[in-house]
Amino acid sequence: MSAALTGALLGLTASLGLALVATRAVAIRRPRLEDRVLPYVRDLVPARRTTAPAGARSTAAVLLGPALRRAADGVERVVGGAPSVRRRLLRCGSSLTLHEFRVQQVQWGLVGFGVAAAYGVLRTWTRPGNPLPLLVACLGAFVCGVLLRDHRLSAQVRRREAAMLAEFPTVAELLALSVAAGEGPVGALDRVVWRSGGELSRELGELLARIRTGEPVADAFDRLAATTGLTVVARFAHGVAVAIERGTPLADVLHAQAADVREAGRRELIEQASRKEIAMMITSATLSPSRIRA
Repeated sequence: MSAALTGALLGLTASLGLALVATRAVAIRRPRLEDRVLPYVRDLVPARRTTAPAGARSTAAVLLGPALRRAADGVERVVGGAPSVRRRLLRCGSSLTLHEFRVQQVQWGLVGFGVAAAYGVLRTWTRPGNPLPLLVACLGAFVCGVLLRDHRLSAQVRRREAAMLAEFPTVAELLALSVAAGEGPVGALDRVVWRSGGELSRELGELLARIRTGEPVADAFDRLAATTGLTVVARFAHGVAVAIERGTPLADVLHAQAADVREAGRRELIEQASRKEIAMMITSATLSPSRIRA
């Protein structure tokens, strides 16, 4: 085969490859129907996209998917605590299922295992020894990765609930003002969700979407009170549900709850300042003898 023919074949192969890549890239970038419609439907909250589209899945994901799923099932059998994980995923506002979360735990464990194994291999090149401690260290790194993902989920829950607690007084006051101006509960909720942003607004947006799809208003607020991890938000949802069922003044209830939350935040700030002051006194008392000796 001549050099010219070889070059022509290589050029043709490269051109076909580039054409396939370009065609696939265009197909992947084409917007889906829900991406085009959902921005114009404000009452619906689009689900967070946590996974890649089916067409964009890599070959490695397809090959390793069954093994990861089996490992996730094994982690579920060993670790347990499925109700707690489901509740924290719900409180975190995540769209992950329990099985997807277990798969992520396995992935984090494999990352820890790989880091420990790489360190062990590099160490054995310089100091050969018994491989058993290295194996134990790799297994410990895998377990640490699994537990670290669980700890991160708890941290995400605490961070989201802290943001919701900080937003609650403002949202409650806005709802109270809307109700006092003559809006109904659903209309006031719609106005506040549309005009505000944040974790609590997104939670209320999901509640509003359930109401729009036919769920009774009182039942939707009772469901929010049962699923949230914040006592303040649960009391707010329960108060709104009771006010709607019994016809009590809703604006007064919202104003009172916002004032209670602000007072609780003020007390917590004063307690934190007192603890900081005591810590500063202990630190200064510890450092003063060393300064005297110097």
